[in-house]
Formats: sequence, C-alpha cells, structure tokens
Amino acid sequence: MRRTGAAVLTGLVLALVPAAGPAWAHEGKLKLEVAGDGATGVTVQAKHADGHRLEAVVRLVVSATAADGQAVGPVQLEPAGEGQGFYASGPILTPGDWRVTVRAPAPYTSEATVAVRAKAAQAAPAPAARGGEQAAADTWWSRWPWALGILAVVIGAATLSARAVRRRQP
Repeated sequence: MRRTGAAVLTGLVLALVPAAGPAWAHEGKLKLEVAGDGATGVTVQAKHADGHRLEAVVRLVVSATAADGQAVGPVQLEPAGEGQGFYASGPILTPGDWRVTVRAPAPYTSEATVAVRAKAAQAAPAPAARGGEQAAADTWWSRWPWALGILAVVIGAATLSARAVRRRQP
C-alpha cells in the first residue's frame, strides 16, 4: 500500500512540474511593446517572452533619432505607476517623426525599434471666466430647490412636534 501511495504522489508531482515550468524559465528575451505617449514621451510595456509579467524592475534604456538627424539618449526609463512592467520616459522628444529603440540589459538582451510621431503636449482648456451675468444669476433664487427642501423639513418637524404636544395634553 505504501508503494502505491508513493507512486501516485510521485506521478502527481511529475505531472505538475512541467506545467509550472514556464513560470520558472524567465531567462532570455523580453517582449517590449514601445509606443509614443501621445505627446513627446515614450512608454514601454515589458513582459517575459512567455507572456508572464516582470517580477523585478529592469533597467531599460531608450535612444531615438529624428527624421532630421537629431538624436536623444541613451536615457534610462523609469518604472511608471500604471503597474508592473510599465515604463515611461517623460517628455524627451521634440514634435516630429522619430525612430525609437528600447534596449534591455543582460541577462535579457532584448531590443525593440518602432516609429513614433511626437506631438506637442496639449494643455487643458482654461476654465471659462464667470462674467457679471453668471454672478448675478447666482442669487438666492437660483438656489430655490435647497430653500424649499429646508422649508419642508422645518414644516415637517413643527407638525410632528405639535402632534406630540396634543397627545400629551389630557
């Protein structure tokens, strides 16, 4: 009976080890997804080649060359707050077309090169100035629903109080 139990246990362990193998085998290349950030920066999502997310910070380096020959980098990318494996450069490019290369150091020795179109960052629209007409409209009358609600609460409380007093009188 002991031999049968040991054989079954050994079989289960051997059956599970190959399934867990890819999670252990993270040596080798990374999958680097490089893109522009919509303005003048670069973002990277780095994963292991087998699709597993990174467990540790990897020191990725970005270099870029513009269509007119201008060069940027190498610049080390910082981990971004979006999650594990996300990196952002911040504003390092000028508006225009760029060829961006991201490299990972040993032991990964991965590299990805993409075309990025950098655009000038857009500012949020300024809030509309409140003119005299709007300030005049912000009178007590423009808040009448609140006043009606408060009045209804006061009338309700007075009615309940009056009923309570009548019940107590002999």
